[in-house]
Amino acid sequence: MAVGTDRKTTAPPGGPAPSGTGPAPPRRVPLLPLVLALGAALPLSVVCGAGIGASGIGWGEVLGHLRAGLTGGTITPGEAAAYTIVWELRFPRAVLAAVVGAGLAAIGVAVQAMVRNALADPFVLGISSGAAVGANAVLIFGTLSALGVWALSTAAFVSALLAMTLVYAVARTDRGLTPVRLVLTGTAMYYGFSAVTTFMVFAAEHGEAARSAMMWLLGSLGGANWDSVPIAAGAVAAGLVHLGLSARRLNALAMGDETAAALGVDADRLRRELFLVSAAVTGAVVAVSGAIGFVGLMVPHAVRMVVGADHRRLLAVAPLAGAILLIWVDILSRTVLAPTELPVGVLTAVIGVPCFVLLMRRRGYAFGGK
Repeated sequence: MAVGTDRKTTAPPGGPAPSGTGPAPPRRVPLLPLVLALGAALPLSVVCGAGIGASGIGWGEVLGHLRAGLTGGTITPGEAAAYTIVWELRFPRAVLAAVVGAGLAAIGVAVQAMVRNALADPFVLGISSGAAVGANAVLIFGTLSALGVWALSTAAFVSALLAMTLVYAVARTDRGLTPVRLVLTGTAMYYGFSAVTTFMVFAAEHGEAARSAMMWLLGSLGGANWDSVPIAAGAVAAGLVHLGLSARRLNALAMGDETAAALGVDADRLRRELFLVSAAVTGAVVAVSGAIGFVGLMVPHAVRMVVGADHRRLLAVAPLAGAILLIWVDILSRTVLAPTELPVGVLTAVIGVPCFVLLMRRRGYAFGGK
């Protein structure tokens, strides 16, 4: 159901509240100080992600190992084990968490504008469940084993692109990509791909393979390494650049196709662009982290309530907020029950459900802001 399209009661994104619709929205947080604060908190969170863990490595050692890794410094043989934990395990994991969180949050903003539905998130297009089919094929049946460490991410990304193609082919009509058809098609494909992955898990001959598949389906950054960071980071960076350049058009699209056309924006063409960008970024992110839910749904809502509905402001803040959130959720996932590691997606749901309920319970909250 499209929301925020009633021109009599809905203000443009970032604009003033219309008269006669209740109390005026509160003053928004100034953008620049907020971006600077989050920009400073992000590297500190990454360092915390490298320093916090079950192994008792002091902060002095952590900082020394990070400095050695970044500058190419030397370490003593006695420091090799701690260096490996900090530089080869924790640090790339924290960096990847930031990349994945930023990508999911930004794509969440784009998808909500694309389908004009406040309950949409990056996985509403069925791309994540499509990626799960390829990932499960590797984890359970050893598909593409010749690719070694690249097998999982390659299979997940390729199957995500195939899922994207299928969703696009089914949702496309002579009138273009309509929001309702996209949501319905993506939802139907999600259940279809989920059924396939469930069948694959039950068909697994080894319990450990099934457990690995379930861990991936619930989202995990346990397989992070320096090889997995560049591809995901490149896809997310390209997506952020495109969305940033499209922010004004997103403002128009969020107000409805007729309003967008009146403002000179081709809604169908923009929706195709957003679909391709969302699918590519989601596929790249899911390929390295599994299906981590609620970040793309919760973060855009929370940020919209702080900075308003203008997509120029949203896209400046949401990726930073999503990156910081996922770093700390990942820290919790590997420390709260250490040495057992919880799936990241479980914790994002535990945190996201009550937060989302509180957001929706706020008086007067709607797609366009408070």
